[in-house]
Amino acid sequence: MDSETQNPRSGMGDFIESIRDTTVMVKLYSGAVYYGELQNIDGYMNVSLNECREIRNGKVVRNWGEAFIRGNNVSYIGAGS
Repeated sequence: MDSETQNPRSGMGDFIESIRDTTVMVKLYSGAVYYGELQNIDGYMNVSLNECREIRNGKVVRNWGEAFIRGNNVSYIGAGS
C-alpha cells in the first residue's frame, strides 16, 4: 500500500501550491462571498487573500486589499474569475 492510498490528504500540499497566487472565491457560512488572490491556506482553512473584494448581488461592495479569513467561517473555496 503506497503512502497516497494510506493518507488521502497527502496530495493536499501539492493542490494548495497549484492554486496559490491564483484568484479564488471564498464563501462563508454567513453567505458573504470574497474574491482574491490566494496567498496562503492552512490546515484549519484559515485563508489569506491579496486584492480581496467583497461581493454582494454580483457587485463589489468593498475592496479589502489584504484579508485574513478565519477558517471556521469558510463554507467552501472555489475557482474565482
